[in-house]
Amino acid sequence: MSVKFIGYIGFNNTSEVHSGVRQRALDIDYVNAAAKAQEAGGFDRVLIPFGSNSPESQLVAAHAAAITTRLGFLVAHRPGFTQPTLAARQLATLDQLSGGRVAVHIITGGADDEMARDGDVGVSKAERYARTDEYLDILRQEWTAAEPFDHKGRWYEARGAHSLIKPQNLPVFFGGSSPEAIEVAGRHADVYALWGETIEQVQDAVRQVRRSAQRFGRDPGFSLSLRPVIADTEEAAWKKADDIVEQVRANREAAGLPISGHRPANAGSLRLLETAQAGRRDTRLWTGVAALTGAQGNSTGLVGTPEQVAAGMLDYYDIGIDHFLIRGFEPLDDAVDYGRELIPLVRAKVAEREGRPIALAG
Repeated sequence: MSVKFIGYIGFNNTSEVHSGVRQRALDIDYVNAAAKAQEAGGFDRVLIPFGSNSPESQLVAAHAAAITTRLGFLVAHRPGFTQPTLAARQLATLDQLSGGRVAVHIITGGADDEMARDGDVGVSKAERYARTDEYLDILRQEWTAAEPFDHKGRWYEARGAHSLIKPQNLPVFFGGSSPEAIEVAGRHADVYALWGETIEQVQDAVRQVRRSAQRFGRDPGFSLSLRPVIADTEEAAWKKADDIVEQVRANREAAGLPISGHRPANAGSLRLLETAQAGRRDTRLWTGVAALTGAQGNSTGLVGTPEQVAAGMLDYYDIGIDHFLIRGFEPLDDAVDYGRELIPLVRAKVAEREGRPIALAG
């Protein structure tokens, strides 16, 4: 089992630790620098996020692909706002233009207010997953059908649908922790995406998704999202993590945002928030920012020296994680550090494991 690294290109060089300076919604200089730095740093892909008020992910990916030659792109995409036949052609076109460097991360969406900003109202979470299931059926059919096809379902209807452009190789990433999400993941995910939780929790999620996928004759990969905090010594790394927590706390207080007590809408964040109440888990799993922010998105990390964090990542590799999505709180600088100090260590440790059985979660 090989290991892949996924970086991150937001739309400006900021994170939860920055406040007080209004940033451009789209900082092209940052996008250019982040794409080139992560290509040079050995990342396999970068995630381009999706938001109801942010720049459009496919267009940013197209720009970044044009200024790189090897770096792949994981384009976040939300079903429900674009007809699946059109989305299939858009993604296939981007894949062809990039030379087969595109994957899509399907974001079903869990927060009603965020969905409503794009006009998606009155659809329950369970219904959204049912819609995503049908959406992905059509997406894959557009990508593979040699002849026109008809589709009539609960959410979509198409007559004589057919795409002349097909992707070279366009993996589908998918996340979600509810029973409905696990069912959709089993049917469709080439890679199932998790947030950074304890070894026991991640192993349980891997088992659940594998059981679901086996019913459909599928064998997905698994991606774990982390915010590594590294320094020359373990003490310095934990001090750095503590400083991040205090800066996030101060920023949220200044902005009038809640400090803890926030209950997220989706099952994955709820579970992550419960994990975060303990502060530090599994020796170096750090949940300080997750506890402050209501576990909104990718907010946990591993803390230590590069060697210690690499060893911590290998613990997850040994239970089936073959992709690591890593991003820092100083987005550009941390990406450079990961490429120089962390990624080579993990790859070397994985190479040492080749030739012997891997203890995967069954």
